[in-house]
Amino acid sequence: MDQRGERFAAVFGTSKPIIGMVHLKPLPGAPRYDSGAGMGRIIEMALEDAEALVSGGIDALQVENQWDRPFQKSEDVGFETVAAITAVIERLKSRLEIPIGVTVHLNAVRQAVAIAVATGCRWVRAFEMANAYISNAGIVEAAGPAATRYRTFLRADDDVMIFGDFHVKHGSHQILSDRSLFEQADDVVTALGDAVIVTGLKTGRPPDKDDIADIGKAVSVPVLIGSGLSYENLDQLLPLSDGAIVGSSFKIDGVLANPVDKKRVRKFMDKAKRIRGDS
Repeated sequence: MDQRGERFAAVFGTSKPIIGMVHLKPLPGAPRYDSGAGMGRIIEMALEDAEALVSGGIDALQVENQWDRPFQKSEDVGFETVAAITAVIERLKSRLEIPIGVTVHLNAVRQAVAIAVATGCRWVRAFEMANAYISNAGIVEAAGPAATRYRTFLRADDDVMIFGDFHVKHGSHQILSDRSLFEQADDVVTALGDAVIVTGLKTGRPPDKDDIADIGKAVSVPVLIGSGLSYENLDQLLPLSDGAIVGSSFKIDGVLANPVDKKRVRKFMDKAKRIRGDS
């Protein structure tokens, strides 16, 4: 791997890191924002989930505005969303000593980079780093060209990594039907992505194990599993990857909308550490 792989290893400090998701409730400006409870309740619930993940032995956290539905395209994600996510992360960082990253839906990577620089987050997730796809919000185009330049403008090239999806879940990719998965993965690397993320077709669905293995051989940066990794398939899929981002599997009953279940996290992480050979 090149310098991007070295930076990845330095940030996480372990092989095959498991990144646990902190899914924020609807933020100010979103249709289902609870103005009565306000930001105080959003921060409280984020802290509860984050502390459960850390207590369960997670390696890192990733914060995202999961419940700002329906998602807006990147150009429509406003100041209020950036401010709210920044406020949450600042509270998390004041309580927890753990690497944190951020995602801003949908594909609002420049906004995520701004939050990362302001809060000390070490990476952001781009749902479409290169090329384009059709989402529920419409056509989502490559974030890489603008996001990497914005990162350079903020003098954060060495501080903030960008993890790039391709053939991402919840989308139609017919406009790229003449390009293989491996070509699309390489496009993320060419767009200066610091890692590539492999997902299944929807939240909770794992990617194909052969795809993970083959993509890992084809690219020069770390490969992360971005959906569907579970206790049941952990021993099959984790060895093929360089780490994973996990959400639903850590929730009560494995349901995305539920709070984090510390016992599920601990059981998962105990198995992950055995697979990794942690002492």
